[in-house]
Amino acid sequence: MSKTVCFTGHRQIPDSNYKQLSALLCNTIEELIKEGAEIFRTGGAIGFDTLAALNILLLRHTHPHIRLELILPCPTQTRGWAPNDIILYEQILKQADSHRYISQKYWNGVLQLRNRALVEGSDACVAYLQNSHGGGAAFTAALALQKGLKLINLHDLL
Repeated sequence: MSKTVCFTGHRQIPDSNYKQLSALLCNTIEELIKEGAEIFRTGGAIGFDTLAALNILLLRHTHPHIRLELILPCPTQTRGWAPNDIILYEQILKQADSHRYISQKYWNGVLQLRNRALVEGSDACVAYLQNSHGGGAAFTAALALQKGLKLINLHDLL
């Protein structure tokens, strides 16, 4: 039985942490693959979700059996994003093994529903969470713990 891992984290990653976080994330994913993880889910947001997706795509070269699943809030998720972020998002979307939208349009609460969908059916959650005082990443990490998932907070390991 394959294990499923979801990711949650902040949209802003300090430049001073980016390289170290990326290396730590790659090593963490490698360890999870050794433990049987094959399916990796992200929510497609800017920041940690993007970094996680890029690492999964990179690791598929040496682990072709792993899959990247995107669970997205809605097709208009990139509205208001910078052009470079949209281009990167579209490249990730094309290379993902699968994607699904929670809703066909944005509405208040669709991000929380997306976060619940990331956690449901997952066995572990890898987070980049600086504090647990609110926000989508904190909500998702708390939900993961509530559902009994293994939670790895990379911020604590930096």
